[in-house]
Amino acid sequence: MFDDTYLVGARFKNVALKGARITGSQVVDVDISGEVERLTVNGVDVTDFVEAELDRREPDRARMRPRKPAEFREAWDILERRWAETVERARRLDPELLHERVDGEWSFIETQRHLVFATDAWIRRALLGDPSPWSPLDLPHDDMADIPEVPRDQSVRPPLDEVLELRRDRMATMRTVVDGLTDDAVESRTTPVTEPGYPESRDFLVADVVGCIINEEWYHHQYAIRDLAVLESRGRHTG
Repeated sequence: MFDDTYLVGARFKNVALKGARITGSQVVDVDISGEVERLTVNGVDVTDFVEAELDRREPDRARMRPRKPAEFREAWDILERRWAETVERARRLDPELLHERVDGEWSFIETQRHLVFATDAWIRRALLGDPSPWSPLDLPHDDMADIPEVPRDQSVRPPLDEVLELRRDRMATMRTVVDGLTDDAVESRTTPVTEPGYPESRDFLVADVVGCIINEEWYHHQYAIRDLAVLESRGRHTG
């Protein structure tokens, strides 16, 4: 319990605050981002308001919650288009900036590496059954425990084109998956992969597995364009 505590300027990252209570406090100039559910401010649950406002600002956001095959395909169409535009935007920057972290978040290239990992984990392993789908450039999320079978080289600095070659391959796999979805398929469950790795060896609902990648791609794209705007403001372009 924090009581009569000075937390001005404090930063909380990757914390679990479920059930937290803030009472009798000065909550001024506070910025919250992350998975927010049932957030009550002075007795008012503002969660639905925030969700509606985010959907209003980004109409495509509502399409990132697919449940039917056609909705998955529509969501992936949007993501393919947005990433293609964003990659061209990134290419106009000094290549060194693509390794630079903004406010402690992943660099553009680290983001691409993480999305390769996510597709390897959830699509190639959990859905398609490859027990060891990894590329040496895969980058798991920071809070994931080390697993001997899963690469995690945080020191490597691959060029953009090398990472994009992997991304194109994984995005093509995802395209094949969403194009092949049927009503029965999205309601079915995966066959557990028995070999150790990530995710754990159990079955998953196919809609959740494919939806996980839709979610990852959407939010990491949002973070990427946010940080590219900061990098662009520094004025180091290649042409």
